[in-house]
Amino acid sequence: MNWLDRYGYSLNLVAVSLWPLSLLFGAVARARRWLYRRGLLKSAEVGVPVIVVGNISVGGTGKTPLVARLVELLREAGYQPGVISRGYGGQSTQWPQQVKPDSDPRQVGDEPVLLARRCRCPVVVGPDRVAAARALFATYDCNVIVSDDGLQHYRLRRDLEIAVVDGFRRLGNAACLPAGPLREPPSRLREVDFVVGNGAARGGEYLMSLRGETAVNLGDPGISSTLAGFRGGTVHAVAGIGDPGRFFEHLRHARLRLIEHPFPDHHVFRPEDLHFREDLPVLMTEKDAVKCRTFATDGCWYVPVGAQLDPEFEEQVLKRLAMIAMAKGVRRESNRADRGRARIPNPPLRHDEVNEDGQEIAGHAGMPGQQGAAGIRQGAAGTDLQGKPAGLSDSRRHSGDAGNRGATIDG
Repeated sequence: MNWLDRYGYSLNLVAVSLWPLSLLFGAVARARRWLYRRGLLKSAEVGVPVIVVGNISVGGTGKTPLVARLVELLREAGYQPGVISRGYGGQSTQWPQQVKPDSDPRQVGDEPVLLARRCRCPVVVGPDRVAAARALFATYDCNVIVSDDGLQHYRLRRDLEIAVVDGFRRLGNAACLPAGPLREPPSRLREVDFVVGNGAARGGEYLMSLRGETAVNLGDPGISSTLAGFRGGTVHAVAGIGDPGRFFEHLRHARLRLIEHPFPDHHVFRPEDLHFREDLPVLMTEKDAVKCRTFATDGCWYVPVGAQLDPEFEEQVLKRLAMIAMAKGVRRESNRADRGRARIPNPPLRHDEVNEDGQEIAGHAGMPGQQGAAGIRQGAAGTDLQGKPAGLSDSRRHSGDAGNRGATIDG
């Protein structure tokens, strides 16, 4: 458990003592945003629609699976999307950098390599997102740019903002750094175009569920198994992501017995990190797998997940984007995809599965959704999302003040 997990998600003596610093941090964040909105600090226009997917909290909230699904959605609608990212953890000395499926995550970052493998579209990374976006636009035939993270990178002018919130941890104690986990005050959520709740959604938010019931072997990606195939014994669960507990809970939900091995986000894995005293299968996230392929043993598996989004959210995003694209003179191909038929999962999920009897099966076993407490819609892996968030007549206004509700302290 890191420092923020220990102190940033509750009211405690440490958080209270740091509260004055968090107020100063929040004031600086508000002032910086005000300067950009007033034009005193300049934002750069790229020339094509820019969609930013980010969050206001530190740590993982599920942005990357959402970006992958958005790219798929845009392609289905006839657009030619490209992705930019900061390339956090990348050690390259030259930026921006093109990312390919076989790029070295030590040079360009782990999440961009994952996106390059999943999205099958151009991916360019660099600490300066304006330079990355311009390089992407100049080099590739892209007419929509999706920024993985970068909600606070105001120098890049954006047309749509999507904020992802952890549906269970919410906003912690609602304090900015260093007393809490927030990069910006909770009121920032009232200013974005869409708020997506990962795992659970409150009024005015759209629900996203992450689905992943298949494990893929790192040594031979052609071999896969349902998670149910690991129920006969205990497994090592490895996660070097923003919230390792979310991955562990996903495996426990599949009724697996775990020995948990949490690592820091963007951890640089070494062979000894995967060598354990007990000779048991090792299950890890897909993000971690891109860093372990060169030295993983036959007993190492990764669990790819795909984002399932509220159909109303997808429809509203495409409607808003169509108006923006028209204003910018961006044309898209005629819609070749039949949006009324069932969606095909992302490529990493297309594997023959093996049931508990060792027989190959097709598809993915879904788990029924759950209805949360009053006002909260809760999803689970394999959930089929139906309906739309209550009280949302305008996509820019989130009824019930989602930002203020996020300020309450979750137990």
